[in-house]
Amino acid sequence: MYQVLYRKWRPRRFADVVGQPQVTVTLQHELTEGRIAHAYLFTGSRGTGKTTCAKILAKAVNCLNPQEGDPCGECEICRAADDGSLMDIVEIDAASNNGVDNIRSLREEANFTPAAAKYRVYIIDEVHMLSVGAFNALLKTLEEPPPHVIFILATTEVHKLPATILSRCQRFD
Repeated sequence: MYQVLYRKWRPRRFADVVGQPQVTVTLQHELTEGRIAHAYLFTGSRGTGKTTCAKILAKAVNCLNPQEGDPCGECEICRAADDGSLMDIVEIDAASNNGVDNIRSLREEANFTPAAAKYRVYIIDEVHMLSVGAFNALLKTLEEPPPHVIFILATTEVHKLPATILSRCQRFD
């Protein structure tokens, strides 16, 4: 099976992420201490590891045998997350799913408990592409999130995000 290089060689642990020690060390410490936020925002230019950190974080919060904040990579949750079969980690490309109806359906889906993992994690990439209506729909869920849901937002253009969204996320630049 063909696999693009950036997916084949994508880091699978925080220790493997290059050039972002302030982000990875902070996340590992929070995970080790059990202080998990309900919403994270990763910002920065292309290729700085936003989506990679989001995927590692999503796997780490659900890992059955975490090791100092890193996912073990061997449990059934980690393996399912790696091969894309874990239904509780949902990746959304906001560039193509940017309408209010997309976010409303996400909001309804978020009320269901996770199928296999501890948390249902929504990774919304290129979040700055959401419409104004979609941001307003997302805001309601960020204000009162279900206890089993974590949102991870990633963007290259943080200045396009409403202040109301920014204030509800733990931000990593």
